[in-house]
Amino acid sequence: MRSTSLRAPIVVCILALTAQGVSAQSDYPTRPVRLVHGFTPGGISDVLARALGAKLTDSLGQQVLVDPRPGAGTTIASEHIAKSAADGYTLFLQDMTTHAINASLYRRLPYDSVRDFTPVTLIAASPLILVVHPSLPVKSVKDLVALAKKRPDEISHGSSGNGTIVHLAAEMLKSMAAVRMVHVPYKGSPQAVTGLLSGEVAVSFATLPPALPMVAAGKLRALGVTTPQRTGAAPEVPTMKEAGLKDFELVLYTGILAPRGAPRPVVDRLNAEFGKAVRLADIQKIYSNVGAVPVTSTPGEFASHINSEMTKLGKLVQISGARVD
Repeated sequence: MRSTSLRAPIVVCILALTAQGVSAQSDYPTRPVRLVHGFTPGGISDVLARALGAKLTDSLGQQVLVDPRPGAGTTIASEHIAKSAADGYTLFLQDMTTHAINASLYRRLPYDSVRDFTPVTLIAASPLILVVHPSLPVKSVKDLVALAKKRPDEISHGSSGNGTIVHLAAEMLKSMAAVRMVHVPYKGSPQAVTGLLSGEVAVSFATLPPALPMVAAGKLRALGVTTPQRTGAAPEVPTMKEAGLKDFELVLYTGILAPRGAPRPVVDRLNAEFGKAVRLADIQKIYSNVGAVPVTSTPGEFASHINSEMTKLGKLVQISGARVD
């Protein structure tokens, strides 16, 4: 009887604490939410973060503050998220391609790319675009491959750094077409685009926002996009598959992560809210302007996607030989 009487108050306390936790989750959010990303302001991730953050500010009834934390290939932002409280008030808008690459690119990371994050939902898919300097005498991917075969190790391709998706896209091209070009890594995307525009390098893959205005102005020539379908932002540009590399496909996926252990009711609420936001007409217009396509998923589907991207892109990292540390 003594043990029973001791257990009763403990059970009451546990039930009370559980009830408080459930109540707190059902009231979520009760204060501002931070939406972190690991890229410089003005890029595609920042544009999407600010557009979606504004919509979630309305639907959640609390301000969603966009918090750019660029540097070290997004590992600075990733570490910050991994070490943040798992309460739903710190979220991560991440390029899942970068997230998957970093798992193989870095020998040591201060976090586990799978274990330390809670998948919420995918929100976007977008292409890279293969562009060349106008001085290069090519007008198609086939022309570029033919020229590279005639001039091995003479044509240079720029990237935003060793092991970045821009670098790996070029390595995929070289591997599939059996050509040799010289890799020139820059410190970041702006420097890589500047190098291409100045003619320091002749070829590069790029995201659409910085590339398309240069293509329209005649300062760059577009040869192909890396997604399975053409992009509405540049419908005249063929896919890499259409251009002759039938197995070439590289999609930049963007998703929302939370720290490990985020409460499931909060994750489900966020999944639903982001899903509604990406289907809004004005948000889809913003997506179209930057060459992105709205994508949604369940948390479980997103988790499977992360694992498959790590396998696929880990092989590309191995092919490239790239290492950061």
